[in-house]
Amino acid sequence: MENIIYKNEIYEIVGVCMEVYNKLGYGFLEVVYKDAMEIEFMNNQVPNEREKEFKIEYKGHILKRTFNADFYMMNKIIVKVKSSKEGLVKENIA
Repeated sequence: MENIIYKNEIYEIVGVCMEVYNKLGYGFLEVVYKDAMEIEFMNNQVPNEREKEFKIEYKGHILKRTFNADFYMMNKIIVKVKSSKEGLVKENIA
């Protein structure tokens, strides 16, 4: 079995994601899932920042474009929310 970085934290985050999925199912826009996840993170006291913007550094230069994480969890984990009318699809698993 592979070593999972931040195993306990990931378990907690995935638990919230599964709770949202079990209640809403699939087929909604990503923003609906983000709203529900934000409520679950708050209810479970899971530290997070929504829509956190990150500057990108390349060879000592800050790029003009930034990266926006859907959620920045516990000051160390980035969560990207994906949704599909077909449910979980192989292309979105990472």
